[in-house]
Amino acid sequence: MQVKEIGGYELVKAQSNTSEDFFNRSFVTYVHNDKERTFFVLYLRYFEEQILQQADFSHILVLIKQYNLRLKETFALICLLKTSMLIERKRLYITTIDEFVSYLTEDSIDKAIRITADLQKI
Repeated sequence: MQVKEIGGYELVKAQSNTSEDFFNRSFVTYVHNDKERTFFVLYLRYFEEQILQQADFSHILVLIKQYNLRLKETFALICLLKTSMLIERKRLYITTIDEFVSYLTEDSIDKAIRITADLQKI
């Protein structure tokens, strides 16, 4: 898998009666088996806010700040690196904070940060 681009953003309301502004979307574009694909992850912004406030996850905050990133920018890549079965999917919707936390292993975060740092050099 060759990573081409990563990113993430906060959704904004398209209409006044929607709840889109409570969500973040993270994405990664990569080449796999000579095909370019984009994988999107949608999750409640609250999950990210809660995790970054917990001492157990302070190492994430340190790494992200060291490379001038935000978690939403790398989260889709972290998910792909943690669970290789996601490589064939286009989207993932995370519905619980436990599921969100399950992707945040030190190994997948370290790999994602290294890949991101290499992308920033280009």
